[in-house]
Amino acid sequence: MIVKTAEFICSNTQISKLPPPVKAEYAFIGRSNVGKSSLINMLVQKKGLAKTSQTPGKTQLINHFLINDSWYIVDLPGYGYARASKSKKADWDKFIHSYLDKRESLQCVMVLIDSRLEPQKIDLEFCNWLGEKGLSFVLVFTKADKQSSLKTDQNVAKFKKALLATFEEAPGYYITSSETMMGRDEILGFIGEINHHFEVPKTFGSPLERGTF
Repeated sequence: MIVKTAEFICSNTQISKLPPPVKAEYAFIGRSNVGKSSLINMLVQKKGLAKTSQTPGKTQLINHFLINDSWYIVDLPGYGYARASKSKKADWDKFIHSYLDKRESLQCVMVLIDSRLEPQKIDLEFCNWLGEKGLSFVLVFTKADKQSSLKTDQNVAKFKKALLATFEEAPGYYITSSETMMGRDEILGFIGEINHHFEVPKTFGSPLERGTF
């Protein structure tokens, strides 16, 4: 897939104000400081589209980016940011989970995992929640340029093994680097294939599809 255009559309904390669900959406989410903004910018080759920050937990909104006028990258708040208050965490969890569970135009959740780390409980718990809800997701291992390919492969294998404690089979995965553009063609190809089969939800126009829930 060739990315010709990428533009910011809106930021929201309310599901009811999201764009109409008539285009395929791909949600990007992970622990704070996993490199999500850098990865999004790398995929669309537009530096600064998604705002990067040295402060973990900076993204506190659902951000929609329209790609090629035909599909959305959805940048979701990172989870597990320790310095956020309990009430703020609860608010984030509520609207993130509402979006993921009820957005019918959502095609896949891209769960970002820091490839340098051993399997983290919070990542595994989030993947298990997606599995319990029957939501489609893939793993996107980030920052692969920061260590040897052998170490990355070992951590990927450990994460897959940990997931197999609760999943019958491990989800698909991609190994990426925002610095070297590793994984870019593979992820865009994956999205392009899904887009080819996307159909506007037939129930669009109901209160649920308008986001008024």
